[in-house]
Amino acid sequence: MRAEEIRRMTALEDNHWWYRERRAILRAEVRRLRPGRALDVGAAGGGNTLVLVEEGWEATATDCSELAVEVARGRGLRAVQADARDLPVESGSVDLVTALDVLEHIEEDYLATEQIARVLRPGGRALIAVPCDMSLWSAHDYAVGHVRRYCRDSLTGVVEKAGLRVERLWSWNVLLRPLIARHRHSSTGSALRPVPPLVNAGLSAVVRLERCLPVGSLRGVTLFLRARLES
Repeated sequence: MRAEEIRRMTALEDNHWWYRERRAILRAEVRRLRPGRALDVGAAGGGNTLVLVEEGWEATATDCSELAVEVARGRGLRAVQADARDLPVESGSVDLVTALDVLEHIEEDYLATEQIARVLRPGGRALIAVPCDMSLWSAHDYAVGHVRRYCRDSLTGVVEKAGLRVERLWSWNVLLRPLIARHRHSSTGSALRPVPPLVNAGLSAVVRLERCLPVGSLRGVTLFLRARLES
């Protein structure tokens, strides 16, 4: 991700509906697990790493950007500059790896998933999120450095090839997909920008409503996947 996008995301993520509601999913997922050692891959400024720390995890943020690492350290987080395709972490030493909106930036995404599997302990979990559906490709994807958007089969395939077993795969932002698709296709650059407070609150409310509805198998804007390294 470009330096300007990291700065923009860090400035937005505390209040922006997209990041706030994605962190709510992360928080719900990690609360299912006993806290241990976690690695947040492609952590940018460390917003998701903060959630892990708040939930009792011994978490380390990694990112290939020196700026991102500096921002994360400025938030009091343990952060290391590293390429997701070559993580400087001992094999079998991590209980949880998170990679939220990371794989789509990496041409050799299979190398990143292999690294995720390598550093996990047997029984460890990975939580991955990626943008889905190439029909949603837009100027936003170019601006933020995406090389692809995923379908269910392509995401499952690259995760299973690494030796992980998929436990759950679901769509996110199903209800807002038509609105987001229209906005993205009319945009000329990154969609990362401030949202008026009332609009922000309304979009958050829609996403929270979605949690109560059985829509995870329908087409959304993002795919979430939880996987396990078998013992």
